Amino acid sequence: MKSIRLLILLLFSTTLLFTQNLKPYILAIESSEPISALKGAIQTNLEAQGISVAGQYQPAGDNNRWILVVTSPELQHAVREVGGLTGFAAALRIAITRENGVSKVTYTNPAYWGNAYFRGDYGKVAADYTAFDGKLKTALSATGTYVGSAFGSKKGLSPAQLQKYHYMMGMPYFDDTEILKSFGSYQEAINKIETSIKQGVPDVKLVYKVTISGKNLTLYGFALSGDDGEATFLPVIDIGTPKHTAFLPYELLVTNNEVHMLHGRYRIALSFPDLTMGTFTKIMSTPGNIEDLLKQLVQ
Repeated sequence: MKSIRLLILLLFSTTLLFTQNLKPYILAIESSEPISALKGAIQTNLEAQGISVAGQYQPAGDNNRWILVVTSPELQHAVREVGGLTGFAAALRIAITRENGVSKVTYTNPAYWGNAYFRGDYGKVAADYTAFDGKLKTALSATGTYVGSAFGSKKGLSPAQLQKYHYMMGMPYFDDTEILKSFGSYQEAINKIETSIKQGVPDVKLVYKVTISGKNLTLYGFALSGDDGEATFLPVIDIGTPKHTAFLPYELLVTNNEVHMLHGRYRIALSFPDLTMGTFTKIMSTPGNIEDLLKQLVQ
């Protein structure tokens, strides 16, 4: 009888784990240490867990923000398992934001973004996400006292809601991407982007690149500057606390011969699911501005 009660309890706990609402970010650490000290310690502890820092930068030119973009064998295995547009899941972000004299280390919640990007296939890669999440928590716990509180949405979203997410009727879903350009081949697309990066394009700078071996998939992340860049739109939408710094950088994905970006009205809404339509109206031109900036890489 005792074993039966234990089994029921375990089943109930597992059900809760997979049905509870998820929020886009996790607050990991609150520290008095400056950003300059924390970013090095975080990278060292991540690498000790087999998590690679694919790139890092200061978003929006803000001295109070720093981002480390990470990837791992688990994330890449998950993408390789399903392929296609799940290439957007090849990297996640860790942010350090200085708020009121406190350095807050936050990161994109793996389960939230995994459900959104893998959708109905998330069950196939859930074990990869669980393994990655454990390593990430271990690395951050070695950096400071781990808090582990989720934020970024008052109520959060269920896995089912995330897998079919769109902000409201008429707004894009995950796979309603913007195809920036189609090329003759995957390699032709890569060559064009690499040439543009090398030569430089206005207000766009490479932050990271992750290539999935055995697949025609490469994910790039770019810092966006200038009149239509991060410093313009981030302060308008990042109005809560802790800050959603880990929302950035913006990505584009080469899959086979096509170059995709997630539609701004999906990608921004997924990152700020509780923002009102009134706030989104203030950045109505931002999705198109981001597309115009990234299109320079393929023209």
